Amino acid sequence: MGIFSRLTDIMNSNLNALLDRAEDPEKLIRLVIQEMEDTLVEVRSASVGMIAERKRAERSLITIEADQAEWQRKAEFALSRGRDDLAKGALQAKARLQSDSEAAQRHIESLSAALAEQSENIAKLQAKLDDAKRRQAALVSRSRSAGTKLKLQTSLHDQRMTDAFARFEQMERHVDVMEGRAEAIGLGRNAGQGRSLAEDFANLEADEGVEAELAALKAKLQGA
Repeated sequence: MGIFSRLTDIMNSNLNALLDRAEDPEKLIRLVIQEMEDTLVEVRSASVGMIAERKRAERSLITIEADQAEWQRKAEFALSRGRDDLAKGALQAKARLQSDSEAAQRHIESLSAALAEQSENIAKLQAKLDDAKRRQAALVSRSRSAGTKLKLQTSLHDQRMTDAFARFEQMERHVDVMEGRAEAIGLGRNAGQGRSLAEDFANLEADEGVEAELAALKAKLQGA
């Protein structure tokens, strides 16, 4: 990807949207910062080249204008000596240099416009880079905080914790069984005591009936 297409992509990019879609925002912002820094270096290098080119064009224009001035002086000198033919030749040479002068001026203007745009792009890119670096510090802090929370949550769901809870539940079930056995034994005893008491009453009532029947039999025998 060329420097200018990369620069356009960076300028048009929405850092918030990129970070929201990223699986690892901290890693992504490191890559973005690296890309911005590399692009900034290349843009500055390109600007240095254009500045040097403009200086060469300016020097070339100065030379052309000096040559034009010299041919103008020669034309005037030839006229002062009555040499119209030489004056005409000098003016023709000066005219030929005019197209070179205009081309040099257009080149300088083009380079100046490009440098102005580059300067604006560098300022925007530097601002985005500074913003990304500020976000990087915040993301590192958030990432570490999230990592701590994740580690805590992971430890809570660790297999060892699961096994411990399972053992605890198993112990609870064991205690429930023991308590159930104790209650069952108690219930058996109460039930046994209830049956013994009923039997006592039944025996008592049966004895009373036998005694009554015995008394009646004795009275009958005595009467006989």
